[in-house]
Amino acid sequence: MKKEKKFKLHMPHVLTLIFFLIIVVAVLTWILPSGEFERTIMETSTGERSVAVDGTYHTTEKILEDGTDLRQGISQILMAPGRGIQFAIEVLAFVFIIGGVFQIMAKTNALNMGIQKIVKKLGKKEILIIPILMLLFGLGGSTFGMSDELVPFYLLIMPVMFAMGYDSMTTFMTVCLSATVGYAASTINPFSVLVAQGIAGIQGNPQLVFRMIQWVIMMAVIIAFVTWRAMKIKKDPEKSITYQDDIAKKKEMASEIDFDQDITFRQKLVLATFVIGMVLVVVGLVKFGWYMNELSMCFFGMGILMGIFGGLNEKGIAEEFITGVKDIAFAAMVIGFCSGIMVIAQDGMIIDTILNALSNMIANSNNAMFVGVMYVVQTILTLLVPSSSGLAALSMPVMAPLCDLHGVNPEAAVTVLQYANQLTNLMSPVAGTTVAGLAICKISFGQWWKTIWKVFLIMTVLAIVFSTISAGLA
Repeated sequence: MKKEKKFKLHMPHVLTLIFFLIIVVAVLTWILPSGEFERTIMETSTGERSVAVDGTYHTTEKILEDGTDLRQGISQILMAPGRGIQFAIEVLAFVFIIGGVFQIMAKTNALNMGIQKIVKKLGKKEILIIPILMLLFGLGGSTFGMSDELVPFYLLIMPVMFAMGYDSMTTFMTVCLSATVGYAASTINPFSVLVAQGIAGIQGNPQLVFRMIQWVIMMAVIIAFVTWRAMKIKKDPEKSITYQDDIAKKKEMASEIDFDQDITFRQKLVLATFVIGMVLVVVGLVKFGWYMNELSMCFFGMGILMGIFGGLNEKGIAEEFITGVKDIAFAAMVIGFCSGIMVIAQDGMIIDTILNALSNMIANSNNAMFVGVMYVVQTILTLLVPSSSGLAALSMPVMAPLCDLHGVNPEAAVTVLQYANQLTNLMSPVAGTTVAGLAICKISFGQWWKTIWKVFLIMTVLAIVFSTISAGLA
């Protein structure tokens, strides 16, 4: 007797979803009226930007005088991914270089050893281990988009947490929660803030100081929560939501980490190069208004130096760089495909139609309501496109001009994107980093949601407040 196959709902691959959106937008070019705003050049503190002029929207015929048909067909749909890659080439070049550089750094094992040395030096001072590690992971998320690199740290830190009387949930929150919130409160994260600003045409990271303030506040909130919870669990382990599961985990725990292994002089040089490089990036953004090419220059130079200081020969540096490019290729394709959606919408001249409709809907709303609408939209889009850089490519061509039409700073669109994307990923069952961390720590989504929901609401409120302030800043 054959067993009946149970129907399982599978989430389509993200590229499939994006290609489906390309088709949907192509269909919309046949349904929605085509039109455009008049645009003007606006002088800002960081350079010139082309902005739409409110009240100048006008429709146009689907077939232009030169015979161009604005209705997008099958050939345009199939060309969209390739044209999207060409459209976003400056951003993609930056992303590929970043991927190669961080692979070189990963090969030196400097970051892992640096964390391991800190854990060893603190010894049994567990009250300090949690905030210090969370600050480091938070800085990683905020500066270089630390995300996929988190996997080995769960395995490194879990035995330490168990030995000190904490639970597996403490391990997960110390690593994933801190890095994700740091990523959400990005300062110079190339995969979030810098890419979004690049697509929006914003140069020099004009709200960098405000972003730093946001990072401090958000990190203070989660560090206080995780430290308070860890102390409570240490006092009464049975209060842990993972108490019963952790009994088995401790028995299955792999061999202890060798904390007697010292960080080498070369690894110290690699870490110093990284820190100095990040300082140069901040100075370049603030003082000189650096953009994609200058940032690529700085990161590429860092990569070469970190490879040399890390003991790699020229062949090793090149091979690791190529490996990093391969690893980041998926994210780059997501950006390219999402740009393909915008190419279809632009060629069909419906972007301004959508902008005009959204602008009219929220014409009389205050900044808080306007930000709230953007936040909800970005949250929904994140469920389809978890990648921060992919989401930026998909949404910023609409969100930044929408800010201009509403008379608010387009940096608000960047701030909304970084928070809505990462805080949603923190709770989303389709977010790879969160799913991987929970799987390694053997924690269910139910246990995670039950533990974090109150703090998640606090962080969401803070995110909307920060985004509203961002909208009002000159």
